[in-house]
Amino acid sequence: MEKLSLLFYTLVAIDFFLVAKQLDFVHGSPPKEAPAVGIYELKKGDMSVKFTNWGASIISLVLPDKYGTMGDITLGYDSVKDYMNDTTYFGGVVGRVANRIGGAKFTLNGTEYKLKANEGKNMLHGGPKGYSDVIWNVTKYKNDSDHPCIRFSYDSHDGEEGFPGEVQVSVMYTLINENELSVAMRAKANKKYTPVNLAQHTYWNLGNHDSGDILSEKILIFASNYTPVDSELIPTGEIVAVKGTPYDFLEPQTIGSRINELPKGYDINYALDGSPNEMKRVAIVKDKKSGRVMELSANQPGVQFYTGNMIKDVKGKGGFIYKAHAGLCLETQGYPDSVNHPNFPSQIIAPGKYYRHNMLFKFSIEP
Repeated sequence: MEKLSLLFYTLVAIDFFLVAKQLDFVHGSPPKEAPAVGIYELKKGDMSVKFTNWGASIISLVLPDKYGTMGDITLGYDSVKDYMNDTTYFGGVVGRVANRIGGAKFTLNGTEYKLKANEGKNMLHGGPKGYSDVIWNVTKYKNDSDHPCIRFSYDSHDGEEGFPGEVQVSVMYTLINENELSVAMRAKANKKYTPVNLAQHTYWNLGNHDSGDILSEKILIFASNYTPVDSELIPTGEIVAVKGTPYDFLEPQTIGSRINELPKGYDINYALDGSPNEMKRVAIVKDKKSGRVMELSANQPGVQFYTGNMIKDVKGKGGFIYKAHAGLCLETQGYPDSVNHPNFPSQIIAPGKYYRHNMLFKFSIEP
């Protein structure tokens, strides 16, 4: 396995300390006045990334293609106001529990918790008002250093969308080496046991956000198994080998090569190879036309591969109309509905303990 940047590990270690201090300090009731919603930019070399504190969202990532032409490779909107009315989760941080919880309920330590359903009888991405639909505080913003960074924080109250306990959450984005974006998510449970499973929900199109669909892009996913789902996309509890199925991307394949064998496209959790809490390669995506390559590494046990199946005539940046398969998501995460499947890796955080989720996006160019 290719070695990950030593600098990345150093930054993560420093971030553990800083976030622990921050989360110990920031607690109690949410502020009476919500912070203003703004747009923030980080730049390093030829890459620039823009964010908004609405949902701690990535709203653009611009870098050159093999011809030197700059392009934005994330789907999104021109206006922050559009993100406030978004139903696609473009670029947002989703939680308290990403993905689906069957029946919008779970039992923890003998108590049943009934959550707010927002996809039929189930909960998706934290409910009707999950973390992608709230205003986050900007607790650090530094764009004039070798490692530009921004940190967003949010206090999640006891009972929010039905979840037990207060949780302090932060997400730190850092540009480390040339064309490398680090994402460090942290959460601390206060007085109650609670599930935490955050995901970063950017839609990527390496050809440019307005270049059409992603079906010709090649993907390699470092996962020998996946978690099958029922008709409502709730995991059955099984963990099944990808071999011999349309979900097999252990060798690079174009995304569209077998997509017609599925009802609508890919929307499935992969059980990643390797140790659950260690950094490991998740996926490599390549776009032949632009030459852009994206490699993702993370420390979570799973990744949701989603091909934008539900996008339908969404007016995006520059007035471009996004259609189905306009972008792909690689949402590193705990397994979906893990609160209802004891055989899945646990996402329960004990009082005073921390949830730590690290991602590293590395971009490069192939001729």
